[in-house]
This record gives sequence, structure tokens and C-alpha cells, in this order.
Amino acid sequence: MSTELSLLINGDKVAGHGAAFDVINPATEAAIASGRMASVEQLDQAVAAARQAFQSWRKTSDAERTALLHKVADRIEANADELARIIVQEQGKPLFLAQMEVGGAIAWTRYNADLEIPVKLIEDSEHKRIEGHRKPLGVVASITPWNWPLMIAIWHIIPALRTGNTVVCKPSGLTPLNTLRLVEIINEVLPAGVVNLVTGEREIGEAISAHSGIDKVIFTGSTPTGQNIMANASGNLKRLTLELGGNDAAIVLPGTDVDAVAEGIFQTAFLNMGQTCAALKRLYVHDSLYDALCAKLAEIANAQVVGDGLAEGTSFGPVQNANQFQRVKELVEDAKARGGRILSGGAPVDGKGYFYPPTIVADVSNGVRLVDEEQFGPALPVIRYSDIDEAIRLANDCPFGLGGSVWGPDLAQANSIARQLECGTVWINGHAEVLPHAPFGGCKLSGVGVEFGVEGLLEYTQLQIVNCNR
Repeated sequence: MSTELSLLINGDKVAGHGAAFDVINPATEAAIASGRMASVEQLDQAVAAARQAFQSWRKTSDAERTALLHKVADRIEANADELARIIVQEQGKPLFLAQMEVGGAIAWTRYNADLEIPVKLIEDSEHKRIEGHRKPLGVVASITPWNWPLMIAIWHIIPALRTGNTVVCKPSGLTPLNTLRLVEIINEVLPAGVVNLVTGEREIGEAISAHSGIDKVIFTGSTPTGQNIMANASGNLKRLTLELGGNDAAIVLPGTDVDAVAEGIFQTAFLNMGQTCAALKRLYVHDSLYDALCAKLAEIANAQVVGDGLAEGTSFGPVQNANQFQRVKELVEDAKARGGRILSGGAPVDGKGYFYPPTIVADVSNGVRLVDEEQFGPALPVIRYSDIDEAIRLANDCPFGLGGSVWGPDLAQANSIARQLECGTVWINGHAEVLPHAPFGGCKLSGVGVEFGVEGLLEYTQLQIVNCNR
């Protein structure tokens, strides 16, 4: 497979005028697509198209937008197999997980299509009625990462459309194919210019965040990039939703049934080969369970079938790109040098592809890079503790605060500990579960704003107070 990449501006596919780049299949290291990035002038064209389309799209009724977004969901569903296979080839995850990503994208689209935009009644008295109405912001720019290329694009684009905004999206240059196909599908349903796509890296990203014609940026990705976006966005005080890095901690309490929780801990730590913002990334286990849980996690890890996501039987795919692959190797080697005990994995798989097996590292603690830094890959440090207050302190000793979890049979105790964790979402006896109706966002260096649910939807709107004297 070799595809010629394009941009999509005002309903038309056009070639980029910027630097050439290739899209690499991480399982084979072969180029599967090539093209050119957008120029800044082409970004300006996309923004102009979105601003023009906004003039009419903002006037569509809620009922019309709902109906059109359900048609988009229908078109995604009709192309589900193609979309899943594109995900595997450019991102690397096993086909079953790519199919789940497509299914989730469809469900998320339908959920957001049906959300109602509330009107808040503030006063209704004899002489006055005050209402709070929600109006669209204008042009929303979506900047997405490479780990969930379809799902995160849906998370950004569909709420923007539901609230009457138009969109310019910029996918990761590592995984642009799925988002390009998604935007083509959306353009089969919606008017030209409502959703546009440009490719590019730092130059285009900085131009987006500083662009005076863009009213909001929603970004999912690294904290340093999010900080740059925030600094560049000050020119027109554009609204921001930033879902940034995380280094999620989980605490396993004494008395926990190891056999009951091990599979859930493993799957939420190694979801998408560990390449998930809200994956479980640091595991704190009580002395009484430590050896048993380490052994069980290693057993599950060693049972995984590592390989090409399109190969039958594969349960664990490659790391998505060479830089991330190298980072995982470095962090594991550093942990080994600092006394870490490798219980599974611990070295790349020989041959082509960025294959690194699920790796459990015992006998490390805070102060080791694998614990202190977000690995965003298939390596889980397991840290021993004896005192719960110390475990809470270690879990919170981190500049990030995206998610966290507590695992144990005593729900009252787990709830009490959960509320002491410094993170935007805390799960009990679970982790990494994001739902369309539950707001999700981070604290500290993990982001600004929330996504999902009505609260997430309203981040794409401007509150206008209508104060009527009778």
C-alpha cells in the first residue's frame, strides 16, 4: 500500500506546498504513504474557508446539526473496516483494538449528536427575565496525537460541530491517514469548509496557535507543546482545551485479591502498548501483595503475542515510532542500572519493526526515571510500599495530574484514599476508563479544561447573558 497524501480545504483535496514526509508502518518500518505538509499560506486558506462556512453553519438549528451528525456516524460505520485497517497500518495497534477504536468513534459521535445545549434561567420575576445562552465561538482548531488517531479526532471535531463551530484539524504527521479519511467522510455529509484538514509539524502548529482567525484550540499531546500553544494563543485570547501528559499512579491496598485485579491492572497499564495518556503508569503495591502481584503481572505479560497488528493472533503491537521506541529502551535500561528487576520483556524484539514486549520492572521507586517520567510505552514500574500515607505521598510526588486509581475490597477506604490523589479523574478498581458522559481533564501540568459530557461540550461555546426588562 502506498498512498499520496493531500490536504482538504473548502471541500477540495489539494497537495501540500510544504516539506515532504512519509508515513511509516511501525510493524515493518516501510513507508505506506507520502506527501507534503501544508504551507502557512494554505493554513490561512483553510482558516478562511472555515470562517466563511461559519456564517451559515452557525445558523443551522440544533435539530439539523443532530441529524447531520448522525449521518456522519452512519458514514463512519459504513467505512468501519477500512478505517480500522488504516489505524493498524499507520499506528500499529492490533486489529481488534483498532475495531474498538472505530466502534467507540461511532458511539461518541452519536452521543454528542444528541446532547442538548442548555439555556440557563437565571431570573424570572415580574419585571425581569435573565437567561444564559450558549453561542458558538467560531473557528476551532484541533491538533491531535498519534496514539488514537481516529478516536481523538472525533473527540475534538464532533462537539465543535454540535455547538455550531467550524473546524480546521491538524493530525500528527506520524498518523495522518485515518484523520484525512475521516474528514473526507465528514465532507460527504456537511457543507464545504465546515471541516478542513492541514498537515504539518511545528511550523504549522505554531501558526495555528497564534492565528488571529482561530477562536479556540483543542490539543491532546505533550505538556511542553501545550505550554507553547498557551503562550502563542495570547494574541487574541483564544480559548484552549489542553489534554496533556500524565504519569498516572495506582495504589493497590492490602487485602486485595491479586487474581481478581491483575488482569485489569495489566490491561489498563498496557492499553495500546502503554501509549495512552490516561494509562496506568506507576503501580504502588503493599508489601503483603507485592511478590504475588508482580509474578501474576509477569505471567500475563509473557502470555502476550507480540506482532503485526494485522497478523492473526496478535495481542500486542509495536511502539508507534522510532523516537518513542528509543525512549522506552532508554528508560528500561536506566531502571536496570538503578537496581530494577526485569520480570518480563526488558529488551526489543529482534528484526524489523518497533516491537518492544510488555515489560514489568520490580524493585524501583521514585527517583528512578521510569517512575518519575512518563514512559508512554510498554514498561510498567512496580513500587513496594508498607505505609499507605507514604504511598499517597509518592503517588502525588509528580508534576502531572491526569488520572489515578485505587484498588481494594474496602470501598470506603478506597474512596477516602482516592480523594487524596491529585488528579483530574480517579478510578476505584479500574483505570483509564473514559466515557462520553463523564467530564475528563487534568490538573497540574496535565492540562486545562475538560472534554466529554455537557461540561466538555460547553467549552466550545461563549456564554451570553440575555437580560430582558419587562
